[in-house]
Amino acid sequence: AALQALKRKKRYEKHLAQIDGTLSTIEFQREALENANTNTEVLKNMGFAAKAMKAAHDNMDIDKVDELMQDIAEQQELADEISAAISKPVGFGEDFDEDELMAELEELEQEELDKNLLEISGPETVPLPNVPSISIPSKPGMCGPSTRDIWDCSKDADLTASSS
Repeated sequence: AALQALKRKKRYEKHLAQIDGTLSTIEFQREALENANTNTEVLKNMGFAAKAMKAAHDNMDIDKVDELMQDIAEQQELADEISAAISKPVGFGEDFDEDELMAELEELEQEELDKNLLEISGPETVPLPNVPSISIPSKPGMCGPSTRDIWDCSKDADLTASSS
C-alpha cells in the first residue's frame, strides 16, 4: 500500500506540474492578448489623430501661413509707427545735439556762478573807522602840540635817541 501511495503521489505531482504549466501558458496568452488589444487601441487612436490633423491642415497651406505671418509682421510695424507718432510731443519734432545742449547748460551755470561770486552779500553799509583830520608826521621826532593827543611822542624820542 505504501508503494501504491508513492506511485499515486508521483502521478499527482506530474499532473500538478502539467496543470501549472497549462496555467502559465494561459496566463502568458492572456497577457499577450491584453498587449495586442492595447496596441490595437493605441494604433486606432493614432489613426484618428492623424485623420484629425490632416483635416485640420487640409484648409492650411504653408504658403498661406507664411503670407499670414508676413501680414501680421507688417501690421505690427504699422502699429509701432503709429504708436511712435502718437507719443512724439507736438512742437518738438526737431532733434537737438546733446553736446550743444550740454555746452549751453555749462555756460548758463558758469554765468550764474559768476553772478553769485560778484554779488556781495551782507550789510550794505559797513562802518569804517574815522579818518584823522590832522596831518600825521612823516619823520620820527616830528611830534608837535597838535599830534600829542594821538601819538605817543615818548616813543618818537626813543626812536630818535636809538637811531643817533
